[in-house]
Amino acid sequence: MSAAKKGLGRGLSALFGDIEKRSEINQNEINKVSIADLLRNNYQPRTIFDQEKIDELSASIKENGIIQPIAVRPHKYETNKFEIVAGERRWMAAQRAGLNEVPVVVLNIDDQKSLEIAIVENVQRQDLNIIEEAKGYQRLVKEFGYDHEKISKFMSKSRSHISNTLRLLTLPEDIIGLIEEGRLTAGQARPLIGMPNASEVAENIVKKKVAAREVESLAKIKKQGIKKEKLEDPNITFIKNEIESKLGLSVEIINKKNNSGKITIKYKTLDQFELVSKKLSK
Repeated sequence: MSAAKKGLGRGLSALFGDIEKRSEINQNEINKVSIADLLRNNYQPRTIFDQEKIDELSASIKENGIIQPIAVRPHKYETNKFEIVAGERRWMAAQRAGLNEVPVVVLNIDDQKSLEIAIVENVQRQDLNIIEEAKGYQRLVKEFGYDHEKISKFMSKSRSHISNTLRLLTLPEDIIGLIEEGRLTAGQARPLIGMPNASEVAENIVKKKVAAREVESLAKIKKQGIKKEKLEDPNITFIKNEIESKLGLSVEIINKKNNSGKITIKYKTLDQFELVSKKLSK
């Protein structure tokens, strides 16, 4: 089995199994605790919950109870309280269902492992939007010193996926908001990275429902135009304008790094051609 399959590919049950081997607290035991004694995980990467799905889950819990226990760990600062590691939706739905107690498995894990499990649970179930996923990876980088390669192996995703996902966080906040709201896809937003007027373009993409492929083409053209404008030598531009004013024709000058190049004079009629010929032959 490849190294990449040792993370997300193994599933949560395998990941919990590894934790339980090192845990000294209630190994392999399912306990019932008061629902009021559970607190939200500060490392939960998901910030947007589908309320309709929570209601559906609540109805199921009323009918069948909680089949899979909630994974928790002892709270660091509050005695006899537990922090949810995985299963926050079940906890929320259980409250709506009117339950007083819920089944839990208590794990003895640190902050890093808590974040890892929270990301794995949500990404496996495809519940995270791409920004929430990116912020989860960003915490692994900033708080626990992960590099992109390590995240890639742990999550069983390509390194390019990790890097491209993290790059979305360099976009302006308003564009990130559009992605979180589901109004802009990652494919539409990614070409806007580094574009000076990205926010304006993003609004037009949303209004006109521009496809991701069209956005890529548009961004490529704009970035090439910006690059060309930045690299144009002001002396060349001055000479170009001088020639155009004397000839009355459009002129293009290409000057390479070794100062070789070409001057192109554009004409549209035979009279313009003869004018250029006479001036050059003098």
